[in-house]
Amino acid sequence: MYARAAATTVALLGAGALALPAATATEQPGAAPSATKHHSPVVVAHRGASAYAPENTLAAIDKARDMGFRWVENDVQRTKDGELVIVHDDTLKRTTNVEEVYPDRAPWKVADFTAAEIAKLDAGSWFSPKYAGQRVPTLKQYMRRVSHNHQKLVFEFKKPELYPGIEKQGLRVLRDTGWLDKHHVKSKLVIQSFSADSVKTVHALRPDVKTGFLGTPAVAELPAYARFADQINSSHTTISAGYVSALHAVKGPHGKPLEIFTWTVNDAPGTVRAAGFGVDGIITNTPDVVRKALRDD
Repeated sequence: MYARAAATTVALLGAGALALPAATATEQPGAAPSATKHHSPVVVAHRGASAYAPENTLAAIDKARDMGFRWVENDVQRTKDGELVIVHDDTLKRTTNVEEVYPDRAPWKVADFTAAEIAKLDAGSWFSPKYAGQRVPTLKQYMRRVSHNHQKLVFEFKKPELYPGIEKQGLRVLRDTGWLDKHHVKSKLVIQSFSADSVKTVHALRPDVKTGFLGTPAVAELPAYARFADQINSSHTTISAGYVSALHAVKGPHGKPLEIFTWTVNDAPGTVRAAGFGVDGIITNTPDVVRKALRDD
């Protein structure tokens, strides 16, 4: 996910254009956590256990598994020849050796390379020599590994505006890899995006699938989002106990209270603060730090 929430105007299909502020005027992000003891949030390994292994690689989700974490999060984009791959940035520069392998092809956009070309890249050495030779997984490869690891997934369509039709294509891969059966849909899968249009498209195509909108809409706008999003997944810097409480008071498309998985919390104080707000999940690069803080709180 992005390092900070998008602060743009998002067009809601069928709902008109709504301005989405980072936080409402009545909700103070720095407000003290609620004194009420809440249930322990789900811990989600962000791009896998990305503090300890190269993000969005099979090694990162294997590391999360080895550390005892069932939930992982990923980012999905599309290659020039139409293959879905797991990578966060829309360029390959930061997390691969693409500049060395293809020096004349700046700015090294994911969409400018075929799947076969991307498969040649080293996606691990930038993080540590220990992970030299890790590859950018295709979505199919990734889903097979998540299944093998008995993990659960927060699946993100990254920059879907660059890839028309990616929602339908992604759902097809999920179906073909066994992830759209009743068991997976009920308890193992969330599909999210910063794009409200993308989330609404997923909901229209598969209304049974749990969806999440990445951002912090104003409290007054939550009912509009609740028509197609089960979760409002906000940056931890933009929420408060009051915001989380207001969010939980709104029912989503499946008749249950909206949920919130907040991101990206990587230290103990932030964990205690977010848990005190009553969030349902914490997305983190350091899942072990978050787990310890929740146990010690």
